Amino acid sequence: MARRHPSFLPSPSPLVALYLSRFAGGFGFITLATLLPMYIEALDPSAVTLLGVTLSAGIVIGLFTAGFTLSSGIAVVPVAWWGDRGDKRQVLLAGLALGVGVYAAYPFVETSLAFIALRMVQGLVFAAISLMALGLVGQLATAGTRANAIGKANAWSFAASIVGSLSAGVLYDQFGFGPVFTVVAAVFVVATAVVWWALPRDDTVVRGFPFSDLALNRRILTIATFRTQYAVAVTLVRTWVPIFAGVSAATGGLAYGGLAVSLTVVAEKFTNMLCQPRMGTLSDRYGRAAFVAAGGACYGLVAVAVPFAPRVGEVLGLPATLPVLGPLSPAFLPLVALSGLLGVADSLREPASMALFADEGTDSGGVASSFGVRDLLWRPGSVAGPLLGGWLMTEIGMGWVFYVGGAFAFTGVAAFLGTLVVLHGPNALAEW
Repeated sequence: MARRHPSFLPSPSPLVALYLSRFAGGFGFITLATLLPMYIEALDPSAVTLLGVTLSAGIVIGLFTAGFTLSSGIAVVPVAWWGDRGDKRQVLLAGLALGVGVYAAYPFVETSLAFIALRMVQGLVFAAISLMALGLVGQLATAGTRANAIGKANAWSFAASIVGSLSAGVLYDQFGFGPVFTVVAAVFVVATAVVWWALPRDDTVVRGFPFSDLALNRRILTIATFRTQYAVAVTLVRTWVPIFAGVSAATGGLAYGGLAVSLTVVAEKFTNMLCQPRMGTLSDRYGRAAFVAAGGACYGLVAVAVPFAPRVGEVLGLPATLPVLGPLSPAFLPLVALSGLLGVADSLREPASMALFADEGTDSGGVASSFGVRDLLWRPGSVAGPLLGGWLMTEIGMGWVFYVGGAFAFTGVAAFLGTLVVLHGPNALAEW
């Protein structure tokens, strides 16, 4: 039976409800990412014995992040299958409701093991919200508006990253952990209520195991040639831009303070947020494959330019001191500009790429599983990237992190275009 709402309370559109759920998921994720150093200090991780095995302090600190990554990765297949087999709305509501409890519990954590356990549950929450929200956006939008709708959903997530990263630090400095997570839990409560209120029941039910068919889908196999390599590029560049800005000159960095480093990160997210809806509309109109290739190529070009930010600043005679930020170096403004261009480049690629997966998943009836396959394709590169970046930074030099990241973007585009022509014909770039 349809839910009846009082006539004096306007009901938000289903897409707005899904956008709000993306905001909540991104807000919770970035809050923990911002406060992770504070938790390391507060919990003072030391050797921990678990099931008779003693874990070193380094491994415990690693599990503060790896617990989230592992649980979200393991959750992809069962959560996506549950959504496609049942009601994606119910799975999304379950993820949001579980998120309320998880984030409300963080201020009460007193041990490293408890924190790791919460991080693992948080990974499950993040996977459920991401897969179901994106799956439902792709399912509710028409083929001609799908990339635009996905771009808007991503823009809400980027907005959450900007607001969350700036607000978490300010609130923590003033009030500690408690009020920060009160705000996060409140955002989840609002998102849960709006999704329950506005989102209709999902009646699409898929029999069987959609992953097996989608894994052999020719279009998905084609985009996989790009995505598996591009994951290394993005993980390297996105992770090392703030590292380049913040670490000491002795290790190849610029030694900027916290606020300056935050601004380099926010620049990428802000331009990505602004551009994604428009780029999604253009890819709906002119084709998805061309935007994937163009975005990947532009990302590679900007990535290899990042190490030249100091030289650009010197040639242009840019100021080495700025109001509020104080003494920096002439490299700061070029680095912020390049970070913003990385966001523009990725906004070309992301909504078009996600819409391709949504197209295939909607056609087969397994849209949540399609986004699950997309997530799994990203995982190996996102794990290998940081390991490769650490080795390049310490053994060869900081600049090589960005050169190698750019190279992976270029080879991904080349592999994608080559596979596109071989498997789908010379006109596929315009037809997709």
